[in-house]
Amino acid sequence: MKKEFHSSIDGLRLRKQKDRTLIQINGWCFHEKEKINVELYINDKKTECEALSIARYDVMGNYPRFSIDPHVGFMVKAVVTEYLKKIELVASAENTEETILKLSEHDIRRFIDNEVIEYSIDNYTEIDDEQKGVLVGWALDECNSNFEYEIKNELDQIIPSNVRIESRRDLVQLKMIDSSQSMCGFRITFPVTKEGKYTLIIKGKTSARELPISREQKKNQGLLKAYLRAINPKRVANAWKYLRNNGIRDFMKRVSLGPTLLDPYPIWFEQQRISLQELEAQKKIQFTYAPKISLIVATYNTKESYLREMIESVVNQSYSNWELCIADGSTNDKVENYIKSHYLSDERIKFKRLDKNYGISGNMNAALEMVTGEYLGLYDHDDFLEYNALFEVVKSLQVTKYDVVYTDEDKFDDSKGQFADPNFKPDFNIDLFRSHNYITHFFVVNMDIVKVIGGMKKEYDGAQDYDFMFRVFEQTNNIYHLPKMLYHWRMHSLSTAMNPESKMYCYDAGKNAILDHYKRIGIEASVKMLPKPYYGCYETTYMTPGNPLVSIIIPNMDHKDVLKTCIDSLFEVNTYRNIEIIVVENNSKKEETFEYYHELETEHANVKIVYWKNEFNYSEINNFGVQFAQGDYLLFLNNDTEMIRPDSIQNMLGVCMRKEVGAVGAKLLYEDRTIQHAGVVIGFSGYAGHINNGIDEDQPGYMMRAQLNCDYSAVTAACMMVKKSVFNEVDGFDPQFKVACNDVDLCLKIREKGYLVVYDAFSIWFHYESKSRGYEDSEEKIERFNNEVAKFQKKWNKILVEGDPYYNPNFKIELGPFIYL
Repeated sequence: MKKEFHSSIDGLRLRKQKDRTLIQINGWCFHEKEKINVELYINDKKTECEALSIARYDVMGNYPRFSIDPHVGFMVKAVVTEYLKKIELVASAENTEETILKLSEHDIRRFIDNEVIEYSIDNYTEIDDEQKGVLVGWALDECNSNFEYEIKNELDQIIPSNVRIESRRDLVQLKMIDSSQSMCGFRITFPVTKEGKYTLIIKGKTSARELPISREQKKNQGLLKAYLRAINPKRVANAWKYLRNNGIRDFMKRVSLGPTLLDPYPIWFEQQRISLQELEAQKKIQFTYAPKISLIVATYNTKESYLREMIESVVNQSYSNWELCIADGSTNDKVENYIKSHYLSDERIKFKRLDKNYGISGNMNAALEMVTGEYLGLYDHDDFLEYNALFEVVKSLQVTKYDVVYTDEDKFDDSKGQFADPNFKPDFNIDLFRSHNYITHFFVVNMDIVKVIGGMKKEYDGAQDYDFMFRVFEQTNNIYHLPKMLYHWRMHSLSTAMNPESKMYCYDAGKNAILDHYKRIGIEASVKMLPKPYYGCYETTYMTPGNPLVSIIIPNMDHKDVLKTCIDSLFEVNTYRNIEIIVVENNSKKEETFEYYHELETEHANVKIVYWKNEFNYSEINNFGVQFAQGDYLLFLNNDTEMIRPDSIQNMLGVCMRKEVGAVGAKLLYEDRTIQHAGVVIGFSGYAGHINNGIDEDQPGYMMRAQLNCDYSAVTAACMMVKKSVFNEVDGFDPQFKVACNDVDLCLKIREKGYLVVYDAFSIWFHYESKSRGYEDSEEKIERFNNEVAKFQKKWNKILVEGDPYYNPNFKIELGPFIYL
């Protein structure tokens, strides 16, 4: 008999809780011809259950001969109170049905879990050179107990450990737990020996579990955590397809860019793309302000198919007031003949055949000479636009006549005929732009500015648009980012999009464009191009004229060894010498702490111990420390940090001395050298969150953000430099935020005054994280944290509602950093 149902049970969970049993069944099922329903039977009776439909693109890929809906996956949940003798899961179509799971009483006894505490050990890492182990996982029970965690060795001795309780929103998103259970994660750090054997003890009010810690749980490779939290069947299917098509080497290179890029972007793009009906509706709209947009293109022996698609994507625009100015420096007549034979009757298409190839800048300038519009759009001869691109640009000009509008863009893989690598950009970000040309396309500028600055400059050929944009931005701050995917950068064998090494001279020209930009605006700085694979990216080192005094403020309570590690690095690693260190003593108890204070003040004339005698309040403690600061620049530093890169302070100071900058944050690493902090985005979990968290220190993160200086709405005060004048201007830290939210609140106050908050990717530190204070691991601490978040939400409701300007709105902030599906 022909098989018409196809199914698989991927997961089964039977959990006994007092007088009830929780049932969860995961899998997939489809019928070759008909839609199906999945029903649960307990002891031969149909039982009410929750059945969730899940997209399973992996299943679609394994059954290509069938036309099936992607939502063939299911998660069935039920709670039953009766004794379980038999469980059946039945798939039914219109005229037939099939039992796809059948459990007898014996099977049920074998599968059922009577343990009260559920748990998972996600990762165990040993840091050999520090003799430390780091254990990450989660645990919960039906009472939402606040567990105690202990580590014991092979001699049954409890060893000292540091426990951090963490939110596990990933489990909520996967519907494994409810939102009320989200604070079930743990991160435990403890000393280890090479041959030691360790056990995790989880203690609840009425039960406990002991779990051996296995060294077989290898160290994650930086991105693993990010992928686990982002994984779904759609990503798995897409990753497997990419691996088959490109091989393991290219696949691993792609993996290093982060989980977002393993999304089926072409599917997302087609879902967002404008429909033909919408295009027709746009053509009927009459804008109050309808400027002519002039697109300039330099052609050079352009392939006919590329030329046709480039021109047709303009001809088919839903906004009609445009002109396309083409200057051709080809060595043959093919471009000229094609345009004259196909577009001679369209007066909006202007063509000039040049007497020779003047290079990209000279050819673009020849096209610029034909422009008659109010706005100029930069366009490459082998790229193409979405048909609504110009409409969306003009629509954005109706209320405010921006001097510059730029859009999001992606790449079009010519060999596969597929859209890829979306560049979801932030709003204008000058530090990111000085690090690499993140804007590229589509770039539209008011011709009044072009008339002031002139056209492209030959000496920057290969990066002529980068230099051109710098000169534009030096004339205006009236810039709008249009967060829609409207420009497609074609990847082919000769393009820099496909082969970055094909035009190395472009990157040298880019470096020169940045340097000359600094000279024009009076900034003393040096620029270094980053090595392969980061071509086209740059590190700026700003000079520190006068080498002003930096006052380093470190709150501390006991933990002498922790503080000593921090201060030793300031004296032994740090190369910037004009510093003073102010340790704010906060109710220490141990005599060794005070002995160390005395030693510091005796040996170092630039160390001062000041005494805070009230209860812990991070904001008030730091405000108190500032009162003793003599420097014009304040470096707020946690006692559990350690400098890695010797010029870290000087790097931060150079950035902070710029007049438009108010605060600077650093790159902070966990003990395992994965990233703890590389910028903060407002909105995660109704508050704020670190991005690029958990990836390896040398991984790029989304669109290189982890490796480059860029502006953010906030940075962490675990290592944050602030101009003293700006700190006083915003009245310092807000004392209502005693433990949480204080650094983000300070940054937002600084931003509110018009200053920039900059992430400095080249100031690098360890952050061992909150050793002196402990973690939010009690009901009291969790309640306090939630209360402070509520105050933050009330104070900063506007940015929470409108979204962080440095974070693209196409990303789904509720799902985690840089995820758009």
